[in-house]
Order: sequence, then C-alpha cells, then structure tokens
Amino acid sequence: MDLELGGKVFLVTGGSDGLGVAVAHRLVREGARVAICARNPERLEAAASALRGAGGDVLAVVADVTRAEHVDAFVDAAAARWGRVDGLVNNAGTAAARPFADLDDAAWEADLQLKLFAAARASRRALPHLRAAGGGAIVNVLAIAAKAPGAQSMPSSVSRAAGMALTKSLSKELGPEGIRVNAVLPGLIESGQWQRRAVATNQPVETVYSQLSKGSGIPLGRVGKAEEFADVVAFLLSPRAGFVSGVALNVDGGQSPVV
Repeated sequence: MDLELGGKVFLVTGGSDGLGVAVAHRLVREGARVAICARNPERLEAAASALRGAGGDVLAVVADVTRAEHVDAFVDAAAARWGRVDGLVNNAGTAAARPFADLDDAAWEADLQLKLFAAARASRRALPHLRAAGGGAIVNVLAIAAKAPGAQSMPSSVSRAAGMALTKSLSKELGPEGIRVNAVLPGLIESGQWQRRAVATNQPVETVYSQLSKGSGIPLGRVGKAEEFADVVAFLLSPRAGFVSGVALNVDGGQSPVV
C-alpha cells in the first residue's frame, strides 16, 4: 500500500533510538522528510547518519523536550528547512514506575513535563504549520497502562492517561480543520531500553526478550518488533488513515485487558 507520504515533512521527538528511530526509518522508506530530536548528541547523530545512509532527507536537532525553548527551536528548524510541517509524532518519554509512597512532587513534575507538557508544547508549536499545510496528523505515543494502569505504575500511567485526554480533546477541536490526532499505546516492544538492560545484566538480548514474553502473558506469545509499531504510526500519519481520528490504538499483541 502506498501511504502517500512522499515529500511530506514529519517531526519525531525522542527520535534517536528505540521506537522513535524505528518510526523515522519507516517514514524515510516512504519518501518522507524527517526531523528528529533527542537530548544525547552522540546517539542522535548516529541515528541521523543511519537514516541518511538509508537515503533519507533528515534533520537532527539536539533538544530537551521538557524545555519550551528547545521544542520551539526544533519545530522552527524543520519548518525553516522544508517550508512545511505535515505531521508530528510525540514520542519522547521513559518508563517511570515506583510505589506511590516513594513519589515526591519533583517526580510527578518531571514525568508530567516529559510526557504531557512536552507533547502539548510541540503540538502547539506545530499547529500553525499544520494549518498552513491544509491539515495533517499528530500521533501521541503513550502506553497500554494509560487505559489499564496496574499497581505501582505511577507516575507514568497517570501522565499517559492525561495524554489520552489530550489526544481526544485535540481531535475534536482540530478535526474541523482537517488535522487528525491519534494515540498509539505500545505494550512490550523491542527497543533500546531492553537492549541496554541486556548489556547491564550481561545477557543476550534474545534472552531478555524471551523472559519478557514468558512473564507478560502476551496472547501472541512474543515481544513486538519496533518495525511493527512503526508501521502503525506511519499509517496513522498518512492520508490512508484520513477518517481515523481520536483513536487510542493498542499495539501490544493482545496484552491489554481492555480494548
């Protein structure tokens, strides 16, 4: 299926590794131009080099999405380079989960800044460019805990749940302008965090994934691939999903207890 993304411009926060860079690679394969940002300059440049090696027209901007001026600079740099913005993937985030009694105000503030406020900032800054392009799409990357939080899943589950509210509210507000807003909720997906755990525990990454699969109760019996997640995001960004908005889609192999 041709996703009709050739020549379009997309922004991906947290695009230096894991799910973010997988999305960027998928978009490059579709002929899109992609801007990525992340905090670590070495990791970011390595990702950008690989994307360019795959034939991508790529912009890499070092940015901390918890800082408004960094978000503004990232969006503005992409718009200045290519003259348009057609979509935004709010992907930056980490898994943060501790017992409630261990969470002080600073922990709550940091998580909300990274996952909720950053997405709101980037969406707000990209909005004039999406309007100028005549429409477009925003995809917020959340987690299945946003729908079905478990014990000791805070603060992430709360921040992600707020991201669902942001998604639905924005989809209703921006829909009349042809701007679609959706969320993707990954479960256990192959990513950089698990690769780093394998290194830290001196185990083959395949062993880590096998252990995760056995203990997770995933009906499909395996951890998801980053490419599978990226395929879903690329579809939601594309005109092929032109009548899909306000959706929070699980990509979890059936793991979530709710639809």
